[in-house]
Amino acid sequence: MSQIEAQKRVLSGMRPTGRLHLGHYHGVLKNWVRLQHEYDCHYFVADWHALTTHYEDPEVIEESVWQMVIDWLAAGVNPGSASLFIQSRVPEHAELHLMLSMITPLSWVERVPSYKDMVSRSKDRDLATYGFLGYPVLQSADILIYQAGNVPVGADQVPHVELTREIARRFNHIFGRDTGFEEMAEEAIKRLGRKNTKLYRELQR
Repeated sequence: MSQIEAQKRVLSGMRPTGRLHLGHYHGVLKNWVRLQHEYDCHYFVADWHALTTHYEDPEVIEESVWQMVIDWLAAGVNPGSASLFIQSRVPEHAELHLMLSMITPLSWVERVPSYKDMVSRSKDRDLATYGFLGYPVLQSADILIYQAGNVPVGADQVPHVELTREIARRFNHIFGRDTGFEEMAEEAIKRLGRKNTKLYRELQR
């Protein structure tokens, strides 16, 4: 994907931890409805993110997932104009999160301001878990999978987006690409056969 194409792609998600309210509509959904007509938008139900804080109440997450999607549709989010999906139904999110967690220094996630703030404020929940500490790494995986150039977030999430850039740079520095990678990839695609090659290229669009 070119840099220009990436700048036209928007990724945004919402955690299913309860019923939506007017704050969600005015703070997020109105913006989503507008953006879906201007960009290549991908909106997702962030149920794995919800587990990082509500792992003791999985039934709340399960009950909220589909109700949240219904509320999105009622607010004007159009699946014909934007891609809608549930995070846990796309296993690549967890797979990339695992790979990125292997190379992300512990100090990077420990210094994220929202981590210490949430732990100190959430007296009724035990957030001293790897899942919550690694929340920003999972968010990085979400962003990098779709190569999104636009990620609308609140002010408290800006450090997470900055961390995504750092993780991507570190990953590329460690692994990079072999000389002739593009040519080798093209040859491998051709060996899939005409039908599978056509399907692969359609899925890449």
